[in-house]
Amino acid sequence: MKKIITLALAVLAAGATVTTPAAATTAAIPKGFLLYERDAAKKDNDPETNWKVTNSARAGLAVNPCDRSTLAATGRVAARTVTFTGVPDFMKVEQVILYGSRASAASAVAQVRAALARCGARTEAGSSYRYASSRLTGLGDEALRVSGQVYYGKRAGVGGDRSVLVRKGNAVVVYLWAGEYSKPERSDWTVQLRDARKMTAKICDVATCA
Repeated sequence: MKKIITLALAVLAAGATVTTPAAATTAAIPKGFLLYERDAAKKDNDPETNWKVTNSARAGLAVNPCDRSTLAATGRVAARTVTFTGVPDFMKVEQVILYGSRASAASAVAQVRAALARCGARTEAGSSYRYASSRLTGLGDEALRVSGQVYYGKRAGVGGDRSVLVRKGNAVVVYLWAGEYSKPERSDWTVQLRDARKMTAKICDVATCA
């Protein structure tokens, strides 16, 4: 599925225009801190599945409706992204990003909101890919529930992504699933919300939250 392939490339690619301050030498995310790192470390002989872990602070933000490498990139000091892909069209992403300050992290979330508004719909070959988002309460300092979905006119088609983005202190956390979704349902976010709550509960071990 073209949209999912595009998402994977955006998440894994390093944006050449991203800059990180000198503070990057002092910030760190311990090995094994992310929820899916243990799964990613297991030997996988299945040719139809793949795990990838990157520590690049220049990795594309998983929630990126405009597909811009510079989205939420300024001020990053550390990051880790775990990506799982499965044939034919499933992907899940876990991403933890630390910024140099809480203000920089808050600015990153504001940029995501602006991108969702600016690139809320794209039309191609008779279909459109539309984004919708809503605020989540009781999760970190601020949080968003985001859906991307294929539509043919007003009818939802097969293919979409569902994500949860949370900011806590100077950290931004993303859990995204992409696959053969149809019309968005609340149950589509069950696992992403569970994972986001787990990570938010311990993120202050590496982030500045107070």
